[in-house]
Amino acid sequence: MEINLKTLNPEQKKAVIHDQGPLLIVAGAGTGKTTVITQRIGWLIEQEKVKPDEILALTFTDKAAAEMEERVDQLVPYGYIDLWILTFHSFAEKILQQHAIEIGLPNDFKLLNQTEQWMLVRQNLDKFDLDFYRPLGNPTKFIHALIKFFSRAKDEVVWPKDYLEYAEGLKLNADAADFIKDFLDPATIKALTKKEKKELLAHEIKKAQEIANAYHVYQQLLLANNALDFGDLINYCLELFKARPAILAKYRTKFKYILVDEFQDTNYAQYELVKLLAAPQNNITVVGDDDQAIYKFRGASVSNILEFKKDYPKAKEIFLTKNYRSTQDILDLSYKFIQQNNPNRLEVKLASKQSGQLSKKLVAQKKAKGEIKHFHFDNVDDEVRGVLKQIAEFKEKDREATWSDFAVLARTNEVANIFSQALSQTQIPYRFVASRGLYTKPVVLDVLAYLRLLDDYHESSAVYRILKSPVFDLPDQTIVQLNYWAKRKGYSLFAVLQQPAVMSQASPETQGKIKKFLDLVSRHAQLARNKSTSEVVMAFLADTGYLDYLTRNENLEMLAATNFLNQFYQKIIDFERAAVDNSIGNFLELINLELEAGQTGDLSQNLDEGPDAVKVMTVHAAKGLEFKYVWIVSLVDRRFPTDDRPDPISLPDKLIKEILPEGDIHLQEERRLFYVAMTRAKNGLYLPSAADYGGARQKKISKFLPELENLGFKLDKKATVPAERLKSGLAVAQGLETKITPEDIEYLLPKKFSFTQLNSFSRCPYHYWLEYILKIPQRGKNFFSFGSSIHLTLQQFFLLVRQRSAASQQDLFSQAGDRKITQAIVSLDELLAIYEKNWIDDWYSSRQEHDQYQANGKKMLKDFYKRYAKELPLPKFLETPFNLRLIDEKSAETYTIVGKMDRIDPLNSGVEIIDYKTGQSKSKETLSTEDKQQLLIYQLACQQDLQEKVERLTYYYLEDDKQVSFIGKERDLKTVKEKIIRTIEELKSYPWPAKPSDCTCQNKTLSDL
Repeated sequence: MEINLKTLNPEQKKAVIHDQGPLLIVAGAGTGKTTVITQRIGWLIEQEKVKPDEILALTFTDKAAAEMEERVDQLVPYGYIDLWILTFHSFAEKILQQHAIEIGLPNDFKLLNQTEQWMLVRQNLDKFDLDFYRPLGNPTKFIHALIKFFSRAKDEVVWPKDYLEYAEGLKLNADAADFIKDFLDPATIKALTKKEKKELLAHEIKKAQEIANAYHVYQQLLLANNALDFGDLINYCLELFKARPAILAKYRTKFKYILVDEFQDTNYAQYELVKLLAAPQNNITVVGDDDQAIYKFRGASVSNILEFKKDYPKAKEIFLTKNYRSTQDILDLSYKFIQQNNPNRLEVKLASKQSGQLSKKLVAQKKAKGEIKHFHFDNVDDEVRGVLKQIAEFKEKDREATWSDFAVLARTNEVANIFSQALSQTQIPYRFVASRGLYTKPVVLDVLAYLRLLDDYHESSAVYRILKSPVFDLPDQTIVQLNYWAKRKGYSLFAVLQQPAVMSQASPETQGKIKKFLDLVSRHAQLARNKSTSEVVMAFLADTGYLDYLTRNENLEMLAATNFLNQFYQKIIDFERAAVDNSIGNFLELINLELEAGQTGDLSQNLDEGPDAVKVMTVHAAKGLEFKYVWIVSLVDRRFPTDDRPDPISLPDKLIKEILPEGDIHLQEERRLFYVAMTRAKNGLYLPSAADYGGARQKKISKFLPELENLGFKLDKKATVPAERLKSGLAVAQGLETKITPEDIEYLLPKKFSFTQLNSFSRCPYHYWLEYILKIPQRGKNFFSFGSSIHLTLQQFFLLVRQRSAASQQDLFSQAGDRKITQAIVSLDELLAIYEKNWIDDWYSSRQEHDQYQANGKKMLKDFYKRYAKELPLPKFLETPFNLRLIDEKSAETYTIVGKMDRIDPLNSGVEIIDYKTGQSKSKETLSTEDKQQLLIYQLACQQDLQEKVERLTYYYLEDDKQVSFIGKERDLKTVKEKIIRTIEELKSYPWPAKPSDCTCQNKTLSDL
């Protein structure tokens, strides 16, 4: 490995090669902070200052962590196993899963998201002694406010006992003045009489005690349900380190360097955790920009980056100001604008302390001139049409631009949705990047409707939706007649369908559709009595022909629909893993509770995946992204900036540990948000507004626009009128089909491949298309459930073996003799108990088949235990992940193969790789080249990633307790490398056979998946 420092500018290089001690990197927008962090990690490893797993890098989103890990993966040498590049919460979760028992918590806790927190409170509302916060007309009104308060308290490391003490202390405070001034302005306090002040104090004390008690009850409920929320992860990790110095010392010794990305987004608790871990060496690097601190609503403390120098007065400071994204005119206007937040900015505070000139003014490294314009329209419709017209015209003029170079940024999802709906009526490909709304997608509404119908035949709205769906497609006139009969007779719509008089009046075609509908409902209702929700959903998708309909047209709309279906199906799978009762009724109850909580279903959006499309999103969602042309829309009063809406329940200032900024906190945050939006633009920044948004009064323009005008920016004084007829690029879509292109598929192909994926493509490209590109939900198979049960059992068995052997051995693998255990430290009964716990009870066609598989598994495990009764092996590695990098000698392109190896045992001077198989055994002579391929890949990975000498490859066939071993020669390894590279090249050369008629395997229909 060699880090190329020549590619870095002087400031970046200084940051990368900083040796020891605290380091503050202030990285402005577009200055290459991710490059600096990853290069610094690589440099520390290259200089042999640390091993890869002795660096802890913390960030805020899974996406950011994955991106950082991928970049570091290209820099670090072969031979690493575990990089600690994690989100704050993932790091704390990992620590607690190993050590939670040390502070009286279970290691196998469940982690609740916001919706699950709401449901926990909702289902236990009677346990909360609420008065003020449980109004009779709407008892659930304040649940969200309470949960937000609990989260805010945890951000400040305020436990229930702390708030209880605060509430009790109020009763002892005879003078109300100090308390009342926390929530009333001086003029209001002066207007109150002494009696009114006393009454107000009593009222507020009672509310504080109610909140304190609710917080205590909430924490007890979490513990009683073996659950934690995200705030608990950080706070319990802090408690663990403070209560168990030996554990803290272990991780302080392990992590010789700590790096924190997006430091301005940390809260008080997270910063405390980092400071605790970094001491006493304080090799801590933080990277951030106070001007991009936009997550106050999530508890982020903008003061952390301002306080860093106070905590580490000798910290080195490096300002990254060379911008590689935007033109200088865009940067200049953005800088002048954010300076209006002075003096509450890091630039000003550090300069005043050091009596020097510190500048965060960004300097463009591109010489092109940009464009910044304001457009004012008569009404919102004109604004929308005007923006879309501009996008179409710019795309036509700029031949090098792709649709992904255009972004429409809004302050809220509601405003973004206006532009999304307008784009849906055009030929412009677009993508609405929302984090909510899964349950509003048509494909998900169809599945939910069918589940509601099976749960209750009298759910007429669900029956109506299914009859109108493409798979049944009853004529409108027929449904009108059916509804008429239902109202006249007082029947449900489903009951009317079963009336002979109704059937006799229908056409033969309609009769056939109704009969098919009734037959399927009858069959699936029977299935729902005994099977899980996921199995019923798969039956609906296959038996009705819904999947065939969904995948019929290869266009972008189909890609979006299958993506939503896959996300909803994963929601069902997650529910089934956690639920004791995985029935339809129980699942629908969960969905209903989420809807009652105001949730519309989380959406997962990966912007690194295609297709090429205009992005419509909120400014918060655009953080970290960049676009050639940016429109910041609806710049009017109360839309951007928004009104300040204080939390219904706020944490008292006396309990807040962070340093609160001075001045108008909300306006400063909105300015930072606008600054982030401005600095997303590379070449063009456009600021539309309108006078009429449908209200009784005309809207005033955003106060940010006059602020820009005072800085020399020219406003559009006269309303712009868009052309009445838009160009062909904006024509209303009539039966439009946006065809999938090879570029779209390139977005969708994985960046890393697995053996299973490549094998699937080799067998049948069409089913690869369905499973890995469209990600169509698949019908489970009994042997997959069975195989997973066995693998999980053996993994946990050997983990227990290693755990117990560690009690008697200081180092399991320090000596050659420490490879086997001559005493049965884990009994057969314990092994079978692990099997019972890990048994996956899905996708068996009958109870008889289920029992037969389960019995076979017990026999396998007994034979397995008998083989090792005298000497239990001590695996060196279990379920070990790998990243095998292969270089195509012709193109010099690097491909990565990922996977996990079941078990690696010490053997002589090297290791043996063992892979479990639950199917029929094969002899060494009958193993084909294809059979050996998986273990040959493992051999390559083990040699490359783990730097181990592989002496034997073994398939362990558990069904008849036979092992077949071999070793890959150089020519075998070369052959498998070449085959992998050839298969990936074929994958990347779309179009490849991806139609039902191209199917080359025995699974001829979607229902066979």
